[in-house]
Amino acid sequence: MTAGLWQNWVLPGIWITIQLLVYSAALATAVAFTVGIARTHSSRVVRFLAGFYTEIFRGMSALILMFWLFFVVPPLLGWQLVPMWAAVLALGLSYGAYGAEIVRGALNSVAPAQREAGVALTFTPWQRMRLILLPQAVPEMIPPFCNLLVELLKGTALVSLLGVGDVSFAAYLVRLATQESAQIYTISLVIYFVLAFVVTRSMKALERKTKRNIGIEVPGGGLGALFAARTAVTTTSGGGEK
Repeated sequence: MTAGLWQNWVLPGIWITIQLLVYSAALATAVAFTVGIARTHSSRVVRFLAGFYTEIFRGMSALILMFWLFFVVPPLLGWQLVPMWAAVLALGLSYGAYGAEIVRGALNSVAPAQREAGVALTFTPWQRMRLILLPQAVPEMIPPFCNLLVELLKGTALVSLLGVGDVSFAAYLVRLATQESAQIYTISLVIYFVLAFVVTRSMKALERKTKRNIGIEVPGGGLGALFAARTAVTTTSGGGEK
């Protein structure tokens, strides 16, 4: 693959993929917290509407929703969505529905005594959510959110079908120009892996930070953690023999 193909197609494709991931993840996060918190609301109507949204968008194909927003909405409403934003809307709304279940599950996992303490302190529902529930629930959300974010990254490849110049679309153009499928698709696999690795490590760091904020120490990875664990086991064993 020539330097021109790399600079004109592949590098811009990587940048567009990153933009798609950031924008879609921002929308999905907003949807996930809004709908997920609504699913724990005291009002049955609010819970029903939030659950209805979740079931609808979890049951839809993100690709078909993308096509619907791009091809069906213009005749209905009289205005055309840019392919990039049609893709962001479809991915954000779809993955946000999955994220809502993560938020709901994490909030429901907080001990009931914590909620009762907030009531005893005469906190408003919003204060209980902001000061008690979310600080304890967010660290539990991060590992499944990390998985969902990696899935979202891989889902951005669908936008190539709308002609958006992401990594997968750039790979298609390079293959047509060079007739070298193995090289460009191997490079594409490596690109997605590197992006997913960066996302995973960033979410791990965020998880450790949020847990430290509530007084939970999370050991780091690598050889240092292994050595510390072996030292702890050895110390414990030595103490038992005494």
